[in-house]
Amino acid sequence: QVGLVESGGGSVQAGGSLRLSCSASGYTYESGCMGWFRQRPGEEREAVASINGDGDSTTYYSDTMKGRVTISRDSNNQNTALLQMNSLQPVDTAVYYCAAFRRPRCGINWRVASLWDYWGQGTQVTVSS
Repeated sequence: QVGLVESGGGSVQAGGSLRLSCSASGYTYESGCMGWFRQRPGEEREAVASINGDGDSTTYYSDTMKGRVTISRDSNNQNTALLQMNSLQPVDTAVYYCAAFRRPRCGINWRVASLWDYWGQGTQVTVSS
């Protein structure tokens, strides 16, 4: 069974940092594009970042958190996607979701949540002022 499990969420003060991790199982995610989205209370899910698979590792960022986040794959386990988040602000409070495509390239429509093949359950990030 295919599964994505996020970890690393929690509470942090404004200006702080967190690193989220997404572990995949049941599928060769090293071959597929992986990404991160977030959903703030009362709002739609929005794209944060994505990374190509199959050894490409090209990264993409939306304007949502650009310049404050870095997406990568664990060097020891290409089935794990990481999201380093810095300079967090209260507006970044949200549930952060990991997602994956079966295909290796994220493509120009990677920001469209409904197009992704697999989703994790999400991890809460709370930033206090």
